[in-house]
Amino acid sequence: MLRSVPGPDEPDGPGSPACVLGICDGSGWILREDNMAQACRCREGMIGRAQSKGMGTGIPKRFRGVSFDRKPIVDLDPFVLRPVRTYVERISKNLEEGRGLWFMGDVGTGKTSLAMLVAKEAERASHSIAIYSVPRLLSEIRDTYDRDTGPSYMSLFRRLCSVDLLLLDDLGTETRTDWVQEQLYSIINERWQDQRSIIVTSNTADRDQLKEQFGARTVSRLTEMSDALPLMGPDLREAGP
Repeated sequence: MLRSVPGPDEPDGPGSPACVLGICDGSGWILREDNMAQACRCREGMIGRAQSKGMGTGIPKRFRGVSFDRKPIVDLDPFVLRPVRTYVERISKNLEEGRGLWFMGDVGTGKTSLAMLVAKEAERASHSIAIYSVPRLLSEIRDTYDRDTGPSYMSLFRRLCSVDLLLLDDLGTETRTDWVQEQLYSIINERWQDQRSIIVTSNTADRDQLKEQFGARTVSRLTEMSDALPLMGPDLREAGP
């Protein structure tokens, strides 16, 4: 028989976080019959979430209330919403299998709202997430070259590649250079090799334009990793409440 037991640095009693698997008391440890502590299966997720803290923006304030039942998502085409609902209903399995989504469309069609909804559901299911606009991500990578202290490039790269879900917003808005293409390819290729999920938004569905912007190799891997969902229609921001 196994009994849950608080870890040496974990809180105990009421106020301790619950185990997402319903096995331990939220500490990540279980006491075996021989009084030896055994790691709970939830502990790997706890470690991943701890490592992802401070990465990207987290869920921005504007999107914390995003929901299928609220604007702008409630007004989107049901044809687009159906696969997104299916994806989040099986969020843990999809992340385990490295499946992602690629939202394509004009400005203001709801791409970022849908991407944030997926990230929010992943976080709610106790998965580690990192959220970046592509220009901000590239800026953080450049910063690792320019400072003597703080995270190194390899430290940032490892965290970007190991987080359960990486959300890249506004892919394709960055200035096209060989350096930019190589940075994006390195991250996406590593996640492709390790079968780690990625959510992407881009303002175009034109594959030739996308290949020109950030490279055929990157587009090829993203196509295999993620299901493309085109969003058409007017700018919902201009439509008003």
